Amino acid sequence: MHADVGDRIIVCSESVDGADRTGEVIDVRHPDGRPPYLIRWDDTRVETLVYPGSNAFFMYRSRQSPD
Repeated sequence: MHADVGDRIIVCSESVDGADRTGEVIDVRHPDGRPPYLIRWDDTRVETLVYPGSNAFFMYRSRQSPD
């Protein structure tokens, strides 16, 4: 798993009646982009340190390829 600051995370609910959560990666603790990530959640604006599980995926912001 790899993420950069500005990427979006979606964590799918593990229960049928639960809500999915979305947030923004605001800090990456390792230079190679591996977890943990500091996430600011959209619903609460609270920041938490996250090790994403199998129910999480990322929407990557646009990345430009090197020249």
